Amino acid sequence: MTPRRGICWVMALVLACSLSALAGDKKDKAKASNQTVDSGSFGVFIKGQRVVTETFSVEQQNDISDIKAQLKEAGTGGAVQKSELRITSAGELIRYEWSEDSGGSLSVLPNNDFLIEKITPTPNGKTAEQSFLMPSTSVILDNNNFVQREVLVWRYLAADCKSEGGALKCQQGPVEFGTLVPQVRTSVRVRVELVGKDKVSIHGTERELLRLNLTGENFEWALWVDAQDQFKLMRVAIPADNTEVVRD
Repeated sequence: MTPRRGICWVMALVLACSLSALAGDKKDKAKASNQTVDSGSFGVFIKGQRVVTETFSVEQQNDISDIKAQLKEAGTGGAVQKSELRITSAGELIRYEWSEDSGGSLSVLPNNDFLIEKITPTPNGKTAEQSFLMPSTSVILDNNNFVQREVLVWRYLAADCKSEGGALKCQQGPVEFGTLVPQVRTSVRVRVELVGKDKVSIHGTERELLRLNLTGENFEWALWVDAQDQFKLMRVAIPADNTEVVRD
């Protein structure tokens, strides 16, 4: 897949790129209206030891994208956390829901110029509500949810990058995004910047991937995506926490 075609493919998820770029006739378009964009799992390793597995799927149904994830602690059978993010093809939030085995849950909904978060600490607990003056196009980046970082990378590539002479060219310097972290009830500004091609070891095999930096006020992450496989997220490095995330 060429860089330009790959970017157009991810634009279908976040910026309404025409599905005709992926399908040659009406029959193919009908199939594309309900498709799995990505699915799989990420292993989360601290000091080389797997501690969490995130199983995820990204599905597109017409103009709606559904991003689901489950987090399980290593060696356990049950899901520790579950989340579901629904957004439009323009990147606008429809609904975000998160829950954990202990019974706590939350949801985020847009309301005019606000995002409204409702938090229920336990099944029988009193629900609290918090408002954020943020547009519906704000990015959800919840704790320990790496598929949401993948969606952010796609959004950055679609909006701020293009193919020139077979090479991927992006806006010079980092691009800033407003994000909401529901589990800690806070909004933060993050920056994404394409660094360039990098050789990275994935499960013992050296691969050439694209590196991007994801930074904020108190953190700095390195992310690697595969330009030959629809810009899927392959690896994340968080040096300050001795943490690495690798696609299984």
